[in-house]
Amino acid sequence: MEDGPAQKLSWSKWTLIGAGWLAFALFFASEVVVRTAYAGRPASFRRALVPWLVCAALWFAATPFILWLARRFPLDRQRWLSSALIHLAVSAVLSVLLLGVFTFITGFFGLESAPTLLRAFRNQLVGSFHAEVLTYWMVIGLGHGFDYYRKYRERELRASQLETRLAQAQLDALRMQLHPHFLFNTLNSISVLMSDDVTAARKMLTRLSDLLRASLENVGTQEVSLREELEFLNNYLEIEQTRFQDRLSVKMEVEPAVLDARVPNLILQPLVENAIRHGIAPRAQPGLIEIRATRENGMIELQVRDNGAGLGTSSPKTLMKGIGLSNTEARLKQLYGANHRLEISDLSGGGLLVAIAIPFRDGSVAAE
Repeated sequence: MEDGPAQKLSWSKWTLIGAGWLAFALFFASEVVVRTAYAGRPASFRRALVPWLVCAALWFAATPFILWLARRFPLDRQRWLSSALIHLAVSAVLSVLLLGVFTFITGFFGLESAPTLLRAFRNQLVGSFHAEVLTYWMVIGLGHGFDYYRKYRERELRASQLETRLAQAQLDALRMQLHPHFLFNTLNSISVLMSDDVTAARKMLTRLSDLLRASLENVGTQEVSLREELEFLNNYLEIEQTRFQDRLSVKMEVEPAVLDARVPNLILQPLVENAIRHGIAPRAQPGLIEIRATRENGMIELQVRDNGAGLGTSSPKTLMKGIGLSNTEARLKQLYGANHRLEISDLSGGGLLVAIAIPFRDGSVAAE
């Protein structure tokens, strides 16, 4: 049977419950003082407080039993009527018992004005029985309320964990889609070189081996430092420079302060590959790719620029349909929600700019 209102409570929770009963005593003692003073009689807060402290102490002692009953006989849809009848009977019996104990204690300390304990008990029974029953039901209601809140938080936590696992699975699937895409393009380049330049093809195979080794070291890691990402990108660019020779030049402008920033693993390679494919490969003349990384307003901005033809007749949405860019956008949404930016635009001097902005986090905050 799952825990309910009477689940094992920590000392801090019992302290809170005790504070609640103390507030209960102070509230009603102050009401007695105000009522007595209004009637024109001498009002002693101490004399009014002691009986209510006794009352609160008795209810505090009875609280574990009441919470256990609340768990044993919950007021749920299936059995609310039978449970309500049981609680009604218990509330009546418990109220009588508590009033009897209260009468005995207050009589023992001379706090009762009645001539006998029996008379004092009868007075308490007539004057306070209904209030005691309502107090019992107040504890039952609060117990169920806290129990429903606890179950709601547990369900919320489980839903959050499931959502996290789903997001992680989706990210892994996106990354797995990128690897074959890149591998296919690289092997295709090597295949072309095998008939023209065997030495260059061997060099590409060596670089590809280094690249795959570096990739395998970060399997399952969604974020790495920018320094690691640039090392991986350099291996990739050496492969492409072997392929394009003098037709491809690379320029990097990276602020030293952002080298330890956390960035999505394999985030730059698809952008550079897209720049080579659309900006450099179609041209006969030399091409330039610039990679920039800066920090501004709590964000790290990564830019990949080329001096190709730019968007031309295409639109950013058309380019976003490619595997590399579409998966990049999907990963950014999964990792950062709305707190990111991915923009594609023409450069004023010709060429294309792809810019990414994500929250800046240094290497001390590693992502799982």
